[in-house]
Amino acid sequence: MTTPADGPETTPADTPSDDGPVVTYVDDAARERALRAGLEEFELDEADRALLESEWDDDGLAPAEPALPVLAVIGRPNVGKSTLVNRILGRREAVVEDTPGVTRDRVSYPAEWSGTDFTLVDTGGWEVDVAGIESKVASQAEVAISLADAVVFVVDAQVGATASDERVVELLRRSGKPVILCANKVDGPSGEADAAYLWSLGLGEPMPVSALHGRGLGEMLDAVLDVLPEHSAHGELLPEGPRRVALVGRPNVGKSSLLNKLAGAERVVVDEVAGTTRDPVDELVEIKGMPYWFVDTAGIRRRVHQTSGADFYASLRTQAAIEKAEVAVVLVDASVPLTEQDTRVITQVVDAGRALVIAYNKWDLMDEDRRPFLEREIEKDLVQVTWAPRVNVSARTGWHTDKLVRALETSLESWDTRIPTGRLNGFLGELVAAHPHPLRGGKQPRILFATQASTRPPRFVVFATGFIEAGYRRFIERRLREEFGFEGSPIRISVRVREKRRRR
Repeated sequence: MTTPADGPETTPADTPSDDGPVVTYVDDAARERALRAGLEEFELDEADRALLESEWDDDGLAPAEPALPVLAVIGRPNVGKSTLVNRILGRREAVVEDTPGVTRDRVSYPAEWSGTDFTLVDTGGWEVDVAGIESKVASQAEVAISLADAVVFVVDAQVGATASDERVVELLRRSGKPVILCANKVDGPSGEADAAYLWSLGLGEPMPVSALHGRGLGEMLDAVLDVLPEHSAHGELLPEGPRRVALVGRPNVGKSSLLNKLAGAERVVVDEVAGTTRDPVDELVEIKGMPYWFVDTAGIRRRVHQTSGADFYASLRTQAAIEKAEVAVVLVDASVPLTEQDTRVITQVVDAGRALVIAYNKWDLMDEDRRPFLEREIEKDLVQVTWAPRVNVSARTGWHTDKLVRALETSLESWDTRIPTGRLNGFLGELVAAHPHPLRGGKQPRILFATQASTRPPRFVVFATGFIEAGYRRFIERRLREEFGFEGSPIRISVRVREKRRRR
């Protein structure tokens, strides 16, 4: 990596390195041009060149990478959904057991068929609730379908269509999404007659498949590609219009009360009984003349795979609300120590790549003598997300909710931040010169070039001659925050190791 210095625009140094002479620059643009030219000495693939040639618009936003089309696999428990997913992927990714209901999370995997890339979503199964809560029968299917561009509906051909299958067919028809009917467990020609009975569902021709053995899989996937769009209509955030804010946290932490206070009206039901909110509630709220879409979500009680019934569906919908939001406000009860559930909610937001604000509710109830000790406890508990703005509020009285708005603006601004390539490489040049990467196997990986691939959240791609250790990546992230801010936004750093071209 080159380092900035005073002097001519390009001045060769006296001592060459293993990869060529070290050159210094004063101009960011000159540095960027020279480092890009230096990359031509290394093996670059088509994805590398596409990244390096991408342009940013006048607002400083990188062109959004087209979202891959999403294919959801849905069906009753134990019809072979996860087995089918593994067969499509060509490897064992989804957990498979004979016990119904093993899959509970909605899990996404990158998949490919005949040169077409798409996102494959494995979902948990459902049955008619034995307690008679029929409104919750297809809740999980509804979430999966709403986020998908096409659906593979898996039915056990040996069992035939059940009442639950027919209920979901109604949902599929209302969604208007393309549906491929997969008649699974057709292990031979004799089973094709069973598959033919599924014409009665009214979803078109059943595709006889054996997920266990792979029989008929190719024909089914060819049919899928015929209905999948080139790019997803559901995988991208829409920057136009009011920014979307998700209120998330444990049950009874005050999310609905805070939304009512911000809106200045009783928009959502508030009760002392934990878990009053089950479905995400969208409300358009204007604060200081600025409109926001606030989403009040169900409280996350525990890990999704440990929940059941309505709590399970509520957790799925809360995760979907986080994915659709741009910034999440995680509410924490200041009157009790930080719990594992609180930490998990924060992790969910960071993993989803959303901007983050942490709000400690019920702060007005804290004793004045207790507050300094609580501040130290909070700093210790939140050591992994020290970059997130923290606001002490009272959802009941509205105390300090104005500071919450400023924190939202800060986090969203960081989430949209773009660093010019020349300035980024100048920063990394100084950083590496002062703190080189540790030796690995007697060699020292050298950073060749870096660029910001996208925003929302900021994602950086570093080209290097060797593997960059996780600890050094965290060091780069920490220094990026010190130099450029990024308060309230997660940062993604990926490394592409490239070797020098062999001379012919």
